[in-house]
Amino acid sequence: MEQLQYRYVDTPIGRLMLAGTDRALKRIEFEEGKSTRGPEVEWSETKRGLGDAAQQIRDYFAGKRRHFDLDLDPEGTEFQRRTWNALREIPYGATSTYADIARAIGKPTAVRAVGAANGRNPLPIVVPCHRVIGSDGSLTGFAAGTDIKRRLLQLEGALI
Repeated sequence: MEQLQYRYVDTPIGRLMLAGTDRALKRIEFEEGKSTRGPEVEWSETKRGLGDAAQQIRDYFAGKRRHFDLDLDPEGTEFQRRTWNALREIPYGATSTYADIARAIGKPTAVRAVGAANGRNPLPIVVPCHRVIGSDGSLTGFAAGTDIKRRLLQLEGALI
């Protein structure tokens, strides 16, 4: 197994930790939030590695990027990966519901399971779990909090 490296990127919503290998991005973590774990002891900090991911994140927040072109390698079950792939199909500036995602992956009754997979997304922003809202239009849970979710949706023009 390749050793993971990590680096931090400052953004308008706070510092993000990017973690991955020379081949692929594996995790993005918010500096604060309920799912923040931070780097593991065997990882090495890098200033130059993960440079493409760091630049694409900066470009996204600068309004210069609507799609990410990165090799991703998130760890998860087959169901989670299918859910995360469906999230990547939600266009910039749009939103979807958990029920929509469940239908998109061919599991229309798995709305709660889709919600759980969404909550375990290890690559927020790049795999846009923030674009999933409640069927009533409400901003539902988000690892970094609903205020950050609102700010991301406003950045993309999905919320006024």
